Amino acid sequence: MVTIPAPMRAPTQVRQAFSSPDWLYEIKFDGYRCMAGIEDGQAELRTKSGANCTHWYPEVAEVLATLPGGPHVIDGEACVLDEWGRSDFNRLEARSKRRKWYAGADQVTLCAFDLLVLDGQRVIDRPLTQRKALLRELLARLPKAEVMYVGDLDADAGLFNQVVMQLKLEGFMAKRRASRYQPGVVSEDWLKIKRPGWQEGRRWKGKKAG
Repeated sequence: MVTIPAPMRAPTQVRQAFSSPDWLYEIKFDGYRCMAGIEDGQAELRTKSGANCTHWYPEVAEVLATLPGGPHVIDGEACVLDEWGRSDFNRLEARSKRRKWYAGADQVTLCAFDLLVLDGQRVIDRPLTQRKALLRELLARLPKAEVMYVGDLDADAGLFNQVVMQLKLEGFMAKRRASRYQPGVVSEDWLKIKRPGWQEGRRWKGKKAG
């Protein structure tokens, strides 16, 4: 199986929304970071810490295994999505604690946002926008119930209220358009912009809005 590296990460501090043509915004899904390696009709999933979690989310692995070509390496977030497409961390955590699929289990979706290897070629040195275009093309024919491509928006501060606040999302990830992927690195090329009151650990300060 293709080697799956440690994921690139953003600094822990939360930033304010900003506008810049050099950056883009992605919706920040609240789940478990999940790296996927696909080769020879098989897929392997690994957590942020490197633990093999393929058997936790077999429905995701089975769909990824159908991707043509390879080897491929994809970065994303394992999530349980509600009827509006918003991530529900509590449901994902309950599912993940069982470490397997079970009757009545919530559907897990890999919200895929970056590509490290395509058909055996490392693409980490290409700009983010190119990697995302390649990823979108690679995933185009997969069912979105199990694997969903995470698109992007212009880095426009006004979108925070229009999208994050109105839809009651966790926030945005701001990413530098021209940035390369740096496995295992905490990089200022990725920034967290979160809804006020949102805390790591999925708890709110005071009364939860909405």
